[in-house]
Amino acid sequence: MVNPAEEEVAMNPQDRRAQLEARNAAMRQQVSSLLAGLDRQTAALNSAQAQLAEVTSQATSTDGLVTVTVNAVGIVTDVQFAPSAFDRSTPDKLARSVVAVTQQAAADAKQKVDAVLAPVRGDLPDLPDVFPGAPSLQHLLPPPAARRPPRTQDDDEDFSTRSVLRGGDR
Repeated sequence: MVNPAEEEVAMNPQDRRAQLEARNAAMRQQVSSLLAGLDRQTAALNSAQAQLAEVTSQATSTDGLVTVTVNAVGIVTDVQFAPSAFDRSTPDKLARSVVAVTQQAAADAKQKVDAVLAPVRGDLPDLPDVFPGAPSLQHLLPPPAARRPPRTQDDDEDFSTRSVLRGGDR
């Protein structure tokens, strides 16, 4: 069996040149393909960014007394009360309604954002795709739904001494 390095030494100059030109052409094609992919990804990211800037969500309480609008990241941008809200409800009930519809609107906004980003995320390479043997970044963070447990109504009344940062007692 002939070692590839020995085979290159044994080649005549024209064969060696042809082999190098073929390798060079293959590398140019690979770089060209990578640049075209980068251009597509950049265009897709720009489009997604423009779509995300327009994402809002609105939710209304079941009794129709409270309506909340949030932006793409769930920040409240508008709160409206029905004209009869203060006659038909109590401050405590209205406060709970505001919290509930804000959470509904934020969850809906998150779904809209995920839908906009899904095609873009699918096209992005993972670290091992770019650097063979590198660890995958996909498993470093839990899926978005698992990052924060859903809030419950009792969360507002938790006056324990546990630190929210460390998970233990203060």
